[in-house]
Amino acid sequence: MQNTTIAAQLYTIRDYTRTPRDIAVSLQKVRDIGYRAVQLSGLGPIEPSELKRITDDLGLAICATHIAYERMEKDLDKVIEEHSLYQCPCIGIGGLPGKYRNAEGYAQFAEEASKIAAVLAEAGFTFVYHNHSFELERFGDRTGLAVLYEDSDPAVFMAEIDTYWIQHGGGDPSAWISGLSGRIPVVHLKDMAVREGKPVMAEVGEGNLNWKSILSACSDAGVIWYIVEQDNDFKVDPFESLRVSYNNLLRMGLE
Repeated sequence: MQNTTIAAQLYTIRDYTRTPRDIAVSLQKVRDIGYRAVQLSGLGPIEPSELKRITDDLGLAICATHIAYERMEKDLDKVIEEHSLYQCPCIGIGGLPGKYRNAEGYAQFAEEASKIAAVLAEAGFTFVYHNHSFELERFGDRTGLAVLYEDSDPAVFMAEIDTYWIQHGGGDPSAWISGLSGRIPVVHLKDMAVREGKPVMAEVGEGNLNWKSILSACSDAGVIWYIVEQDNDFKVDPFESLRVSYNNLLRMGLE
């Protein structure tokens, strides 16, 4: 398997990153697990320079972020400045703004976000879109997610496929990853289990997703950053959740 980096999505531990001190302590725990990279999301207020100092001191790369799309629309220069400081290659949004969640909105967003993504690309960054399951609603013969990728500029509008949410929406995570080959530098890894008859999030390798197929598709598609996330449904402490996923991925052959 190609060289890879396993990263932790900090949204997983959002309840433990509310102050600068919380952030420093929590990032130390993440590094102690073995992670060498993180995605910024769900953090409390902290100066970018202080956050960069903390991650540098711990030897943690900042591989991606989730920020409000409104910031990209209204303050793109500042976004670029912050990510330049972080030396962070991927700038993402966590989901489609509500006003675009309709038949016409998906195509509109694909066009508008492609223009922003082109500016980011010119500055040396990659725009990535993170899906949930609502984008798998069909509008005619296409899902909303298909519209986003088919109607956007494939040179600059990149993917951050979330394995759980694709499965939750009735899709095939491996097929979506394979279909976006060359456009998916990052992926969100979370498993799906069944508890009391309902689908729930689980640590990677602790649920029912076909990880052999998913990781093979990721490798073939050129994924660089394998980002572990669990939003909720914890059966253990969130840090232990990150540890279980990390160790399972190592056993699966990621490094």
